[in-house]
Amino acid sequence: MLLGMMTLPLPPFLLDMFFSFNIALSIVVLLVGVYSLRPLDFAAFPTILLVATLLRLALNVASTRVVLLEGHEGGDAAGKVIQAFGEVVIGGNYAVGIIIFIILMIINFVVVTKGAGRISEVSARFTLDAMPGKQMAIDADLNAGLIDQDEARQRREDVASEADFYGAMDGASKFVRGDAMAGILILVLNIFGGLIVGMVQHQLEFQDALEKYILLTIGDGLVAQVPSLLLSTAAAIMVTRVNSSEDMRNQVMRQMFDSPKALGVASIVLFIMGAIPGMPHVSFLGLAFLAAGLALYLYYRQHQAEIAAGSQSGLPAVKSNVANGQVPAQVSQQGGPVTLDNDGGQKESADIGWDDVQPVDIVGLEVGYRLIPMVDKNQGGELLGRIKGVRKKLSQDLGFLVPSVHIRDNLDLMPNGYRISLMGVTLGEAEVYPEKELAINPGQVFGQIDGINTTDPAFGLEAVWIDPDKKDKAQTLGYTVVDASTVVATQINHILHKHSYELLGHEEVQKLLDKLEESSPKLVEQLVPGAVNLNVLLKVLQGLLHERVSIRDMRTIAEALASAGGASQDPDALISVVRVALSRQIVQSIVGQDPEVPVVTLEAGLEQLLLQSIQQSQKSGGGGAFIEPQLAEKLQRSLIDAAQKQEMKGKPVVLLVAAPIRNVMAKFVRFSLPDMSVLAYTEIPDNKQVTIEASVGVDQ
Repeated sequence: MLLGMMTLPLPPFLLDMFFSFNIALSIVVLLVGVYSLRPLDFAAFPTILLVATLLRLALNVASTRVVLLEGHEGGDAAGKVIQAFGEVVIGGNYAVGIIIFIILMIINFVVVTKGAGRISEVSARFTLDAMPGKQMAIDADLNAGLIDQDEARQRREDVASEADFYGAMDGASKFVRGDAMAGILILVLNIFGGLIVGMVQHQLEFQDALEKYILLTIGDGLVAQVPSLLLSTAAAIMVTRVNSSEDMRNQVMRQMFDSPKALGVASIVLFIMGAIPGMPHVSFLGLAFLAAGLALYLYYRQHQAEIAAGSQSGLPAVKSNVANGQVPAQVSQQGGPVTLDNDGGQKESADIGWDDVQPVDIVGLEVGYRLIPMVDKNQGGELLGRIKGVRKKLSQDLGFLVPSVHIRDNLDLMPNGYRISLMGVTLGEAEVYPEKELAINPGQVFGQIDGINTTDPAFGLEAVWIDPDKKDKAQTLGYTVVDASTVVATQINHILHKHSYELLGHEEVQKLLDKLEESSPKLVEQLVPGAVNLNVLLKVLQGLLHERVSIRDMRTIAEALASAGGASQDPDALISVVRVALSRQIVQSIVGQDPEVPVVTLEAGLEQLLLQSIQQSQKSGGGGAFIEPQLAEKLQRSLIDAAQKQEMKGKPVVLLVAAPIRNVMAKFVRFSLPDMSVLAYTEIPDNKQVTIEASVGVDQ
């Protein structure tokens, strides 16, 4: 259609229809821009702006052809719309008409279009600069569990669409500026071309040609520039909008005309100006009284709203009690509404709700501002991917879904510092250098390397922060070299694995039961609440995790507990039952496929002493064996010596004891020898052979 309008002659009737449609389209676009709540609600605006501009230029070409071909006849030769617009603006004076038209062009070109283009350019630049921060905030909310994957995807699409919109607006505004310049050139060409055609081809007098062609030229230019001015205004409105739940009209009315103080001061200024001799008193004084009346009305409306709000919160009861002398009259209302208790005393009616009480993060990671690029994928940050990999691997190893890590920045930390917390309690913190690599000394290296000396935050090994170009040299010397993201992710993995039993809660246990019910519904029905209740099951699973036993084989665990038949609700006793059922898995996690299990045992006399202590404790209703402090110290020293010998041989550290004392010895060595595995004789599977490496006694 646009090509046809540019190349084929159009009759005046069609020109009238197209010009009317162009004006109507511009009005609709302007109003849609006014009533949009945010720019993205009218994301098609740049395209519509481009098409409307091309339509207007095509109409200019078509109307110019008609004006030059039929303009010598005057009147409505180019259509009724062009004639009407020309006669209204000219008003019988052609010089004034040309000047008014040029002023309209200047307003459109210099003021509206140039300003809208500049705002579009700046908005596009700032929107693009803000994209990484917005996307990082979305990722942080997703990691914290505040939003789900679908909402996060929608937010990312909105951020990308917003950047595309302002970029498109920046380009579309250039078309509008070019259209305004084209309008000025078309005006000049139509006037001079009309004079030449009228006087040379149609032998018109200069005055006659001037009257006819100026009338049609100005009408043609004005009928094109009015829609252009409307679209330029719509573009300016769109790029100056702020995302809100209100349209522009409500925003302006609420923010500009809802302040009685501003209107009151304005009325005073207008009254003073109107009182000056020689000033137009009627207009200034009339506006002053109008502004004062509007200010009084707004003040009265706000006062009534405050009274209504106070009555809903119990404020009148306070006033009546103050009048009766029950409450001191100097009670302040600044802290919000005040209500009374039954004793006539006062208490604050809280302005806060449960939404203001934020729960602690199960797993939290706080980073200094220099580490923010590490968690921003747009800046090449790899930490989010590493943490996701850690959670996935841990979830597979432990047997339940590890909670997400909530990442946030903390200006109170050192710029390169980070802090890992569990249930709001800090369990690890250190400093890393994103631009460097960490060379860790595994125990034997063949030289020193220059850098920032430190220790590996996860395992406490000696380490050095080095420049990336020294990585090959460090590896040649025997160092293990990792980047900063790996350092943080490794410490998170170490802490989560060590405290995995604290990550398991009632919700996770219920999820495990739900998944087990899909394949073994009868087993779950017999287990809970038949054999054990949910709380006891939680303690059993936490106890297994505390002893570094995976709960992946939930079916075997459930069958063992169901077989116990609810004979005992003691978690320690049930853990012993489950460990026997999981013996093959437990031993394989220690020695792998090796058929032999190298163990350390207790001397017969010491083991008998501990068994007697447990039996006496059970008879007296106690909860475990009592070990005399001096004996405990000697036993601990002997176990440490035996463990060191096993480690020097490159063998796993396993303590094999009688079943009744296994739980006591596991708790005894938990802190002094965290890598020692304590097994009972009943936990050795039939396909494994026990080899006794040492026998520990207190005399040693």
